[in-house]
Amino acid sequence: MMKYPLQLSFKILALAPQVYVQDADGQEVCYVKQKLFKLREAVEVFTNSSRQSLLATIQADRVLDFNANYTFRTPEGTPIGSVRRRGMRSIWSAHYEILDGHGQVAYDIREENPWTKIVDSVLGDIPVVGFFSGMFFNPRYTISRQGVPAMRFTKRRAFLEGRFDIEKLGEVPVQDELPIILSLLMFGLLERSRG
Repeated sequence: MMKYPLQLSFKILALAPQVYVQDADGQEVCYVKQKLFKLREAVEVFTNSSRQSLLATIQADRVLDFNANYTFRTPEGTPIGSVRRRGMRSIWSAHYEILDGHGQVAYDIREENPWTKIVDSVLGDIPVVGFFSGMFFNPRYTISRQGVPAMRFTKRRAFLEGRFDIEKLGEVPVQDELPIILSLLMFGLLERSRG
C-alpha cells in the first residue's frame, strides 16, 4: 500500500530522461530510466534507483508517436494496462485514457485548466525565462473513472527539474494504483518532451 501524496522528480539535465518517485515518507516507490535512441518508445520502471529489480516495462505499439498505445507489462511480460492520448495533440489541452489489462477504458486524464498549460508551455520555450516558468505556472490534471475524480497530478514549483505530486481524491482499487502511476509517468515523459 502506497502512502500518498507521491512525489515525482524529472531530472531535466540528464542525458536520458529519468524519474524518481517517492511516497509521503520519502521512500522510493520506483525509478524510471527511458532508453535513448529507440525507434519505438521503451521505458523500464524499477523498484528503486539501484535498478536491481524491474517493476514493469512500458512499450509503444508503433514507431511514430501519433496515437500510440503505451502498454505496461510485468517483468514476466503480462500486460497490466496501457495509456493512450485521446484525439489529436493539442496545445489547448491534454486528454489521455488509461486502459485496463483487457484493453477497456478504466480512467481518463484531463487538464483542469488548459490556460495554465499554455502559458507554462509558451514561457518554457523562451531562453532564460523558461528556467523560471516552472516556478509560477503549475498545471493540474484530474484522473477520473466515469466522471468521478480518483487522483490528481499536479506540477509543482521547481527550478531545473520537473516536480509533480500524485494525490488521491477518492477510493482507488489497489490493483489500479500501479497502472495509474505508470500512466502518469508516461504522460509526464510525453508531455514534457512536447513542451
